[in-house]
Amino acid sequence: MSGGTADFFYREAQRLGYLARSAFKLLQMQKQYKLIKPGASVLDLGCAPGAWLQVACQSLGSLKSGGVVVGIDLKKVKVPSNHCDERVKTICGDVMNIERSKIRELSPQGKGFSVILSDMCPSVSGITTRDAALSIELGARAVELAVGEGLLVPNDGEDATNSSGGDADVEGVLRPGGNLVIKLLESEDTKELGDFCKPRFKKASWLRPKATRAASREIYLICQGRVGGRNETSSKK
Repeated sequence: MSGGTADFFYREAQRLGYLARSAFKLLQMQKQYKLIKPGASVLDLGCAPGAWLQVACQSLGSLKSGGVVVGIDLKKVKVPSNHCDERVKTICGDVMNIERSKIRELSPQGKGFSVILSDMCPSVSGITTRDAALSIELGARAVELAVGEGLLVPNDGEDATNSSGGDADVEGVLRPGGNLVIKLLESEDTKELGDFCKPRFKKASWLRPKATRAASREIYLICQGRVGGRNETSSKK
């Protein structure tokens, strides 16, 4: 909410029991792209305050369909009481530092996730170029976690894929055929990240959801159908 003015999406979030207006961004994506199927395994990076956990759980279908939603955030996030059930759990941790192997272990049978959502955003400083660069770093980390390679980005001068105790040998945690959503602050570099993803997915699209504030530079990269990766035949979910 900006300037104390409750807009339509803010009021609707309160009325429907969502923790934030951002729920409507994922609801729109789900309606347009059908990213999360019943019984899917979903990883939510930067899950605070929990609105995307709510929408993801709703999208899994009934309890008998199975599925799981795992949220990770720097903050300790309590699983929302509305729109969530026992299939949702949260982990407190720094996505930039957790090894891919550790994240893979959080998935069902350690086989990876069928959907990765990244709503991560840097603490906005107001310095456009700095904020955009930090946003790209977070987005690139989401890609690297998903496919096991990426544009990233050194940790203190080291290659990111080699800075986690042999993590370079660990496959990305997104299953073949899986979907990836990344929030970015639009800049010249967002196209580069999109171009990196295009050959690694069957389809890559850009979306500015209707619930995005008019003054915001937020844009979402929607990547559908991961190409390649190990265990390609086991990508049913």
